[in-house]
Amino acid sequence: MDEQRDREQLLDEGDFLLIDKPLDWTSFDVVAKIRNTYKQSGLKRKVGHCGTLDPKATGLLILATGRKTKEIASLEVLDKVYDGAIKLGVMTESHDSETSEYGHCSTAHLTENTIRSVAAGFVGMHQQQPPMHSAAWHNGKRLYEHARKGVVIEERKAKEIVIHRFEITHIELPMVYFILHVSKGAYIRVIAHELGTALGVGGYLASLRRVSIGTWQLRSSRTVSDTIEVILQQASSASPGDGR
Repeated sequence: MDEQRDREQLLDEGDFLLIDKPLDWTSFDVVAKIRNTYKQSGLKRKVGHCGTLDPKATGLLILATGRKTKEIASLEVLDKVYDGAIKLGVMTESHDSETSEYGHCSTAHLTENTIRSVAAGFVGMHQQQPPMHSAAWHNGKRLYEHARKGVVIEERKAKEIVIHRFEITHIELPMVYFILHVSKGAYIRVIAHELGTALGVGGYLASLRRVSIGTWQLRSSRTVSDTIEVILQQASSASPGDGR
């Protein structure tokens, strides 16, 4: 009985799992995969994530398991750092590569100084409206559910965000590569779209990778498959002995 009680206590303690989210996976896809792994291995735990990453984004996704799920709110408020690329001279409805390009125009007249100067002007506090292709809620449905039906919700509530740093690291038009340090709730797709608008040529987020959440770093993360392997090892070591 003591052995069973100790095992149940171990299973309920929980942990934070740092995962490098793959391209084209939703954050919930990762949660579901890890939750099912626990279930199939006999380690039944609650699993939640600490900040959504869009399907077309990769990088650091923190999962909380067991009792650690009670601490999710404390991680969601942390600043985040991303690197990625913006394609200028063209737009998409989703502001990223999830939807088709339209509105192509020339970027030949843009100079590096102009692009860097306009990007630097984004640093500071902003009122940002969530994009239609996002997981924000409206009348009990995610905005992307409305968007997929061709419905545009004009009254999307804006939220205050802070852009602490917007560094252009490399320019090879039409691609512009960047590092962004932002507050909770910032949509990088919207920033990419607004940069293109400010430059008069349009733009969308071509790629995105989250490299940190607060002090948590991508370099300390594991792939989904490696995380599954660790969970299975934990399940094996937590199993009661056979009495021999």
